[in-house]
Amino acid sequence: MTIPFFTVIICTYQRAHIIERALRSLRYQAEDDWEAIIVDDGSTDETEHIVQRYGEADPRFRYVSKEHEGTAQARNRGVSEARGLFVTFLDSDDEYESDHLSSRRAMLLAYPTVQLLHGGVRVIGNDMVIDKNNPDAKIHVNDCVVGGTFIIRRSLFDTIGLFDEIPYAEDAAFFERAEKRAAVIARTDHPTYIYYRDDMDTLTNTYGQT
Repeated sequence: MTIPFFTVIICTYQRAHIIERALRSLRYQAEDDWEAIIVDDGSTDETEHIVQRYGEADPRFRYVSKEHEGTAQARNRGVSEARGLFVTFLDSDDEYESDHLSSRRAMLLAYPTVQLLHGGVRVIGNDMVIDKNNPDAKIHVNDCVVGGTFIIRRSLFDTIGLFDEIPYAEDAAFFERAEKRAAVIARTDHPTYIYYRDDMDTLTNTYGQT
């Protein structure tokens, strides 16, 4: 079986009304060497039917269902199913610019020692997010890491483990662990990950957010 360059993990919960935006943006990527694992964290809406429709049209989309546990557990389930050389993410209420994966592939090929690439966000709406060190405070999105932008060499998980199963900021915790273990980390400011913070669902429901 051919190993794809990217595995894109889309974790979702009750997002049938909006997930197609993310799925369409992935389908129309300039880069085509990817697989998508949509991890449905116990949705009771029409999410499964929407994703299965995409899977019937394009076998690169794969649907995985699990009991509702939270973002970290859903991401870990996706990682366990991943076959790609690199694992990346797309939150189900966000989207990619058409050159997102192709630009990241070029960066990774140019710098083959990189184990974790992140950054490059364009925010739609409120650009202030909850401070992981103080849940009562907010910081600008540029001052934190955005888990949706992570592109992680698959072998790094074997070295430092999966995401901590904590209520929130599991992406920041993973990033800090990677830093402590001296992983090779790079950041880009090329803004091809579109991070939606413009409606009540996004602002009040922290599922899948940084």
